Amino acid sequence: MKYRIEHDTMGEIKVPDDKYWGAQTERSKRNFLIGQRKMPFEMISALAILKKAAAHTNYQLENLEREKAEMISKVADEIIEGKLCSHFPLRVFQTGSGTQTNMNVNEVIANRGNQLAGFKLLHPNEDVNRAQSSNDTFPSAMHIAARILFEEKLLPEVRLLSDAMKKLEKQYSHVIKIGRTHLQDATPLTFGQEISGWKSMLEHDYRMIEKSLDELSELALGGTAVGTGLNAPAGFGTAAAQKISEITGKKFYSGENKFYCLTSKGALTFASGAMKTLAADLMKIANDVRWLASGPRSGLGEIRIPENEPGSSIMPGKVNPTQCEAMTMACVQVMGNDSVIGFASSQGNFELNVYMPLIIDNFLESANLLVDAIHSFCQNCVIGIEPNEEKMQENVNNSLMLVTALNLHIGYENAAKIAQKAYRENITLREAALRLNLVEGKDFDEWADPQKMI
Repeated sequence: MKYRIEHDTMGEIKVPDDKYWGAQTERSKRNFLIGQRKMPFEMISALAILKKAAAHTNYQLENLEREKAEMISKVADEIIEGKLCSHFPLRVFQTGSGTQTNMNVNEVIANRGNQLAGFKLLHPNEDVNRAQSSNDTFPSAMHIAARILFEEKLLPEVRLLSDAMKKLEKQYSHVIKIGRTHLQDATPLTFGQEISGWKSMLEHDYRMIEKSLDELSELALGGTAVGTGLNAPAGFGTAAAQKISEITGKKFYSGENKFYCLTSKGALTFASGAMKTLAADLMKIANDVRWLASGPRSGLGEIRIPENEPGSSIMPGKVNPTQCEAMTMACVQVMGNDSVIGFASSQGNFELNVYMPLIIDNFLESANLLVDAIHSFCQNCVIGIEPNEEKMQENVNNSLMLVTALNLHIGYENAAKIAQKAYRENITLREAALRLNLVEGKDFDEWADPQKMI
């Protein structure tokens, strides 16, 4: 491998000749061989968006020459398009401010820009990072990456799953089944009504995630090192946020209190909490589906789900609820990530939180996991759910909880006597009611009609 010599304030260092990164990236690459997790592409892309906006803003404020601004913008576009991914090698476990990844982006833009220009046009610190600090660029990019992922991927997938549930709700609104509370028989409902509960969960979760978008729109850019705005021209933060909004098509604004923006990670913690809520509801839905599909002969067996692949290496013909299992594993990971994010968010000291790479890595992993898991669950399971109407009807007929409809007519205690007698003697509720002389046959048939109980 061929090398070239790069230098920074600490001196010279050898860098692979085919890479655009510079001395600070190389030092980080060597000094932080911790784990295998590299900075997510969404974060690199968000930093590139920020650098492009900052360059335009600096030019607009007469703080950077036009040629330099245009070159920074050109290389930033290459990064955003995914053309330079191999030039971002740094691990997540690095400096807690993300300074080394910020410099990685600065160095790649400068060196690639100089290559395109044919001469040394750009300096990573003086030009690409002008009017910025890692302390305000990194948290700003975190918000940019989070909001883009939420709006362009996660929310659309939640909506698609909700729409699939809505279709099933309507399709099976006539199918009566037994309800269950505490894993015990309860009063009847329709399968459509049960599904409507799942759908409503997703609709509520959608709105909770939406509520987090405004907080994620607040940017620290312009606060520079500690929040005072030192080395940034007046109006830089506001103008840069407007430019970021133009580039992304998303609404971003400059944070009013930059001291808050630099040190607090509250917006991401709140948004992660919304994802955790979604994960909790998805866990519930997936567990309901696999319980209802259990069997096929020795379980509940009230629904059929798509048979996507063999379920056992030893039991022929066995098919398992694998999409439910994949979904619940993803949900557990999201819940674990939320704990990491919450704890890391609490660890800010004075004017800076130094757990930012960890926070955004876990955040983006959660969002991407939910995007993929929801899509897979919807396409490979939910849209193929079918009720086993014969089994549902059998369970309704066998349920002791139809006796609840008699409460208003014969009282709770007498209704309980009927249920207990039917259970002890393994007879129907109707038979028990007649033997106890508590209800006449025609009244029982009228009062304990499942159609009237939904």
